[in-house]
Amino acid sequence: MSLKEQLTADMKDAMKNKEKDRLAVIRMVRGAIRQQEIDGQKELGEDDVIAVISKEVKMRRDSIEEFKKGGREDLVEKTQAEIDVLMPYLPAQLSEDEVRELVKAAVEQTGAATPKDMGKVMGVLMPKVKGRADGKMVNTIVKSFLQN
Repeated sequence: MSLKEQLTADMKDAMKNKEKDRLAVIRMVRGAIRQQEIDGQKELGEDDVIAVISKEVKMRRDSIEEFKKGGREDLVEKTQAEIDVLMPYLPAQLSEDEVRELVKAAVEQTGAATPKDMGKVMGVLMPKVKGRADGKMVNTIVKSFLQN
């Protein structure tokens, strides 16, 4: 079953079970996927759907940071609940240690030594971690490797 089919099935389940919040999140992500298809004038494949869902999760994580700064715990909880609904649709997330191993291998592969080489490392690394790790975390780990 494709991710789009899974989202549709889960949306129907949420409707039957009267899970309003879950239903709203699934409808939102299906709308974002549909918008991407309309904009690109092509049907999205699995990787593209994962990219859309990852983007939605990233936007919510960024929002949580802003809500915390503003002292809006109610919005933090609501947004975290939305992330919790979206996460099962993404591939298993890599741990920080797993990302460190991948970064180490990418640094060795590219021969990177200074922060100026960050683009080379990220170019090798991002296809391996796309949708499986937070980009900010990857960026931070790469920077720490290239500082030493």
